[in-house]
Amino acid sequence: MVKAYTQEHIYKHPWERVTSASWRKFADPENKRTLSHILEVDTLNHKLDPLSGKLYTTRALTVHAPGPWFVRKIIGQDICHCVESTVVDAQSKSMQLTTRNVSLKKYIEVEEKIRYEPHPDNPTGWTVCRQETSIRIKPLSALASMAEKVELRCAEKFMQNSVKGREVMERICKYLEAESRGISL
Repeated sequence: MVKAYTQEHIYKHPWERVTSASWRKFADPENKRTLSHILEVDTLNHKLDPLSGKLYTTRALTVHAPGPWFVRKIIGQDICHCVESTVVDAQSKSMQLTTRNVSLKKYIEVEEKIRYEPHPDNPTGWTVCRQETSIRIKPLSALASMAEKVELRCAEKFMQNSVKGREVMERICKYLEAESRGISL
């Protein structure tokens, strides 16, 4: 069974500010309280393609393992390692992040895709964020009947964390807006 959901959010900030906030959301110490499920973020590589002008970045994320405590107890791990691949096309104003878990794959597979683009109704002032997440719990013989409940709980946790991520992005966007106007917060 796979649990999938999509969300859309409109930031009332220009694309450049929102994508800048996306790069900063894990670095700001104030955000660590809000994004407490993110334990560590490391940039593995980045490359600017001189022909296309696209920026390609790969980061490693260490997060608290999703799901109920008893599942973490059974699998013997409470952290999960993920890889985030990002493509930024400044020319077309598109930023796409794809995150997948690389650990715990025999128990759970998670893929999250986030895309930032200028909003069609206000392309210079607003940014639309589309997020697609799929969660697949691989049934364990002892937990086969619980797989759907675990997927649902994981999806709820991901949705809660998405709200936290949007709060952080909004806070950073407002800071960047004030900074661009020479106002200190």
